[in-house]
Amino acid sequence: MGKFEKEAREMLEAIGGKDNIAAVTHCATRMRFVLNDDSKADVKRLEAIPAVKETFTNAGQFQAIIGNDVPIFYNDFTAISGIEGVSKEAAKSAAQRNQNWLQCALAMMAEIFTPIIPAIIVGGLILGFRNILEGVQWSALNGKTIVEVSQFWSGVNAFLWLPGEAIFHYLPVGIV
Repeated sequence: MGKFEKEAREMLEAIGGKDNIAAVTHCATRMRFVLNDDSKADVKRLEAIPAVKETFTNAGQFQAIIGNDVPIFYNDFTAISGIEGVSKEAAKSAAQRNQNWLQCALAMMAEIFTPIIPAIIVGGLILGFRNILEGVQWSALNGKTIVEVSQFWSGVNAFLWLPGEAIFHYLPVGIV
């Protein structure tokens, strides 16, 4: 008998039974379900289960927050239900049928832009640092910029121009 066998059995009944589950997987703290019919899930009954902290629907997936014990709960749930779990990508693709066209478009845009966010941040930080070096006149430097006073910082500023501009110059290539 598993640690969460009773709770897993109750969750299976509250979610609408085995026939209502198209796919199931888990992440670090949540059980993720793709349901055939969301209306069959009894949210109040699910949230009354001691192991379940909260439930919500996101991106076509019904999610139940379990906490750090989710791998144990997931193993008990799949053993009781007889449903074989799928990968996160398979669950995500199965959940697309529960989304409208706007949600699908936004999900596609998020998948395109999420990997390039660090490059945008680094490029912005580099260009911001360059602006401080060459654009801010400091009273401690008699109204001159750091670049005008220091040959070292002038060289650093000239060097940083290339990676700072290259990130944004080649951004369309990164998006494609």
